[in-house]
Amino acid sequence: MCLAVPAKLLSVDGPTGIAELGGIKREVGIQFVPEVKPGDYVLLHAGFAIQVVDEEEAKKTMAILDELFSYEEVVPE
Repeated sequence: MCLAVPAKLLSVDGPTGIAELGGIKREVGIQFVPEVKPGDYVLLHAGFAIQVVDEEEAKKTMAILDELFSYEEVVPE
């Protein structure tokens, strides 16, 4: 199973960029999306931006992920 998550691209430097997701910034490959520019939202998979996505949809997905990760696992005794 593959999982791609939305992130905001902060900067571009040649074939790489800096993306932010949940307050964490990391270098990502942008070779698959040559049209990308700072401020765009992208789907990240395995360290690469694989698609430019709509800002509104990216923010909805990020909100759902935030909600999902806010739950604590309950382990029966």
